[in-house]
This record gives sequence, C-alpha cells and structure tokens, in this order.
Amino acid sequence: MSHLFSPLTLRGVTIPNRIAIPPMCTYSAIDGVADDWHLVHLGSRASGGAGLIITEATAVAPAGRISPADLGLWNDAQVDAVARVVRFVHSQGAVAGVQLAHAGRKASTWIPGAGSGSLSVAQGGWQTVAPSAVAFGEGFAEPQALDQAGIRQVVTDFASAAKRALTAGYKVVEIHAAHGYLLHQFLSPLANRRSDEYGGSFENRARLTREVAAAVRAVWPENLPLFVRLSATDWVDGGWNVEETVELSRLLRDEGVDLIDTSSGGMVPAASIPIGPGYQTEFAERVRRETGIATAAVGLITAPAQADHIIRTKQADLVLVGRDELRDPYWPVHAAQALGHTASWPLQYLRAAPGGSTPRTKV
Repeated sequence: MSHLFSPLTLRGVTIPNRIAIPPMCTYSAIDGVADDWHLVHLGSRASGGAGLIITEATAVAPAGRISPADLGLWNDAQVDAVARVVRFVHSQGAVAGVQLAHAGRKASTWIPGAGSGSLSVAQGGWQTVAPSAVAFGEGFAEPQALDQAGIRQVVTDFASAAKRALTAGYKVVEIHAAHGYLLHQFLSPLANRRSDEYGGSFENRARLTREVAAAVRAVWPENLPLFVRLSATDWVDGGWNVEETVELSRLLRDEGVDLIDTSSGGMVPAASIPIGPGYQTEFAERVRRETGIATAAVGLITAPAQADHIIRTKQADLVLVGRDELRDPYWPVHAAQALGHTASWPLQYLRAAPGGSTPRTKV
C-alpha cells in the first residue's frame, strides 16, 4: 500500500517519498539570478528529507516576474546560477523541479513588506500584460491586452525556459497556470474578456494553457515528468470552476502532462475562501478519480498523520508541505519518526539521528 514514505515513479524519475516542497517565492534574486540564499534555503529542505524540491515561481520573461526580486530562466546566466542549487539538491537524494511562470497582470509588484499593488516605471516596474485590459484590483495597473504575436511569444518563452531548466539539470518542470497568474487569467472569465479564439468558450479559454503544455512537452525529454499547477476554483460565481478543472486536466493528460498540482484561488482579491486544514485536498482527489492523472495536494497540510492519510486513501499522489517546511526544514525526518518509518538522514548529521535512521544516498 502506498504511504507517505513510499516512492513515486513518474516516467523515468523516481521521487523517494511523497513529500514535496511547493514553489514558494523568496524575493531574493537580482536580475532573475539565484544566489547563496537559494542554495541554503532549497538545499536545507533537500537535506531535511523532502522527496521533491520545486523551485519557486521562475519567470520565463522579464515582464513575467511577480516582482523585480523573482527568479528567472530567460538567459544563460540564470542557468549557471541555479544549476549549483540543482546539483546540491540531487546530492541530498531529492529530486529538483522548477515552476515556470508568467505573472501577467499580477506582475510588477512590490515585494512583501515594501508596499502593495503595482510598481510604477519610476519605481522599477514595467508594463504588464494579460488576456484583457482588466486590472487585478485597486492599486494595480491596467495591463495591456496581448495580441496574437504576444501570445505566440508567451508560448515560445515557456518552451525556451524549459530548455534552460533541462540544461540546469532539473528533472521535473511545472507549468504555473494557477493563483491568478497569466495562464490562469486566460482560463478564467473573470479576467478573460476576449472575443477571439482565446476567449469565450471553455475550449478557447483553455487554448493557451494547452499550447504551452504541448510546447514544453515537445522540448522536455520523454523520460522526465511534466506537472501543471491549476487553481481548481476561483471561489467566485462566474469564475473558473472545479468541473472545468477536471476537463482541462483530462486534456492536459492527453498533451503529455503527468501530474496536476491542485491548488485554488488567486484570481480576484475579494474571493471568500473557506481556509482550513486540507481545504483543497478534495479537488486533488476529484481530479485524480475522474481523470486518472496523478495529483498533488496542497493547502494547510501540517500533520504527518494527515499527510499520510491523503496518500493512503488515494486522494493524491504527492503532498506539498509549505509553511511547516519553512518552520522546520527537517519536517520529513520528524514525520518518519512519528509514523514509525525508518528516517533517511544526511550522513553528516547521522550521529544526531534516533535509532532506526539510515544514511541517505544521492538520486
């Protein structure tokens, strides 16, 4: 029976356990380049025992950054910097993945604690883009609606970034189509007011996400898995919904996507979200059950028994532990102890491990 510490094989990659670090922005890059912070931050979670480490939202173009301090993969200098992080993650026995993203109308914003809303050009900001010229909310700049050439460039940028991710050594790529960012903006009628082949019907609104997935799959090796993160619902009437998520997941499966990372929300600032322990797990379970594609569950998964239950009851194939991993990079080894499994410790710390622990090996 599958459990939290059983391996998961997707295509030619085996993730040693079902614990993944979700992509969480750290706002510590300069010109999209990773530095020592990223090495220590992601490296400590890898040495802490997580099976999959997904690097934070990494912009496929300068205009796709959420903030000026976001990571990027639009040039080779960025590849060289992040490759060091990838090598260390793999040396700790974890699998390194990266989330490729374009923020769309939610780009060009202040980093947390420095301000709110959009940065002006004078403040270091830039012109944002979106499916339609509809701002995210109060304090956010009106985006420029993408024309056909701009849409084609977005597809090209995602594919080019995937090629750079491969050069950097990543074994998993995740396409970010959730949380109100560009691909999600095309999916949701709340942001997409277009009347061409990219707007209106479900088929049209889903077109760009499918084109991006197909373009990335075409350059991403057949033996390496491809994920897509979706917001299962906008939590607002008239927005993107669970039924559409299930249908898109089925289509993405046919495009060569291997796992749907199932989150929710982010489209509009006023959504009322019933946040609580495991509040999004039901979406992962439904997508998995109705489409047959693997899923990841995320959202206030904090207790080892809770995470293990999600895997054992086949609600999802991976659990993404975010906030608790920020509090405790060694959450996985502590979870193994709590659940009665043999904990895998880095050799360097083995002297501090309790009985029943074993030294970890490289991927």
